[in-house]
Amino acid sequence: MPVFEHVRPEDIEKTSFSIIAQELSRMGKHIPPELAPLVMRVIHTTADFDYADTLVFSPGVLAAVREAFLSGADIVTDTNMARAGINKQSLARFGGQVHCFMADADVAEEAKARGTTRAAVSMERAAAIGRPLICAVGNAPTALVELCRLIDGGFLPACVIGVPVGFVNVVAAKELLMEKNVPFIVNKGRKGGSAVAAAICNAVLYMIDGSRQ
Repeated sequence: MPVFEHVRPEDIEKTSFSIIAQELSRMGKHIPPELAPLVMRVIHTTADFDYADTLVFSPGVLAAVREAFLSGADIVTDTNMARAGINKQSLARFGGQVHCFMADADVAEEAKARGTTRAAVSMERAAAIGRPLICAVGNAPTALVELCRLIDGGFLPACVIGVPVGFVNVVAAKELLMEKNVPFIVNKGRKGGSAVAAAICNAVLYMIDGSRQ
């Protein structure tokens, strides 16, 4: 019969992070202290220790994201799942909010009329918001490709979180983003997802306000 460990509900997350730290140590993986809360939160979300090796950070990206949040930056995601997973109360403390245009009827209509994807049109909407912006892409590589096109045209987001998951154009889209002169957090390879994008946003928010692990 399975043996269950008794952990108080309020201690489950803390205990999980302790287990993650112990297992990383046993694996001989040494994560820089400034990155550890973020990497560990992604592992906590996915139970996948590969992220300790595959997450890539552009120089100074965490400082850029912190500054953006403290300046009231908004977040734009490419899925409502990612939007739902981001701690909107923490973000609101700094004056920001989360947007996702994917389910908007006019976005779908425009995408169909132009023969493109809703993700691409959504990123165009994001670029038009006109305030500090963090773009968190966890699903659609076409969103990353469109962001790169917009960046080439002069759009400068505070950070692009590029963690789409899948098999078609996912790796190429991530590699294209890493060639751009913009702060980024990318997970190399096929892995990622909306939950990962949300976890990265939350990790930085919690690192700023100290309210969570």
